[in-house]
Amino acid sequence: MKKRRLLVLLLALMMIVTFAACGSNGDAGDNGDNGDAGDNGDNGDNGAVETNVVEDAAMAYFAEMPDDVYKIAQDAFVEKVKAGEDMVVLDIRQPDVYGEGHIKGAVNVPWGADIAANLSKIPSGKTVYVYCYTGQTAGQAVATLNVAGFDAKSVNLGWNLGISKVEGVADVTVTEAATLDGNTTIDPDIQAAMDEYYNGLADVAGTTYANYKISEDDAKAALDAKDESVVFLSIRKAEDFAKGHIETATNIPFGKGMQESFNTLPMDKTIVVYCYTGQTAGQATAILRLLGYDAVSLNGGMGMEANAPSGWANKGFPVVTE
Repeated sequence: MKKRRLLVLLLALMMIVTFAACGSNGDAGDNGDNGDAGDNGDNGDNGAVETNVVEDAAMAYFAEMPDDVYKIAQDAFVEKVKAGEDMVVLDIRQPDVYGEGHIKGAVNVPWGADIAANLSKIPSGKTVYVYCYTGQTAGQAVATLNVAGFDAKSVNLGWNLGISKVEGVADVTVTEAATLDGNTTIDPDIQAAMDEYYNGLADVAGTTYANYKISEDDAKAALDAKDESVVFLSIRKAEDFAKGHIETATNIPFGKGMQESFNTLPMDKTIVVYCYTGQTAGQATAILRLLGYDAVSLNGGMGMEANAPSGWANKGFPVVTE
């Protein structure tokens, strides 16, 4: 009897040891045979890690910036039109001025919600040239179009200060309307971001930040009031910043790689971005807003280039060198 009881105890002990060993090997085996830890090895859990398509595209805008900084000189643009180059041209001015005269082949997609609504109609595989009045809102549009996957460039100084001043432009100025015929697939997350960006213009219309811009007078008032909710960002070249800039402004020169300094900017303040005439500030403002910053561009920029009637300097506002 005692032998039998001893045998039973031995068998029970062996089962406990065996079970413990199997359980231990099972956990370790999960690592070895792509179980729990193996999910990491076979992209199980890692494969489910969310990627922010909009943020990645926005950061890539500067990381992959071409030498032409997404712009084309007005005379070079007119020459392309005259040569009949196969391209897409968007006139984002209002319909009434578009109807008075526009570049041959240009399609009117007025600045605002219409841009987001017509993304899928823009043909892919062609360079998209965008112009507005002076280039500032075209800069924003070009940035968003590139984020959406298009190869877009703005025409320097827009229609009023650039295109209309080019000799021979009358030969390619028409009143007949053109239409878009594309059928481009836009990533759903990108489309949602574009809808939010352009529909958001309605929320700022009539305010200090209409069109995600701020006037020189309103910017000066914020500076004079020492409004701590507003900061100034110069994206002019370092040497030009040193020669004179808006008081309290910091400097992140516009160009490839500037996104690496965005983490120095506050997320909880309005960032007034300014350049020379407002065009590259428009680009930077759009990208910053897509990244979650409350950015607006200064109307006319510093206003120190030829043909620029607006801007901080042209208003006679002071600059500092410290």
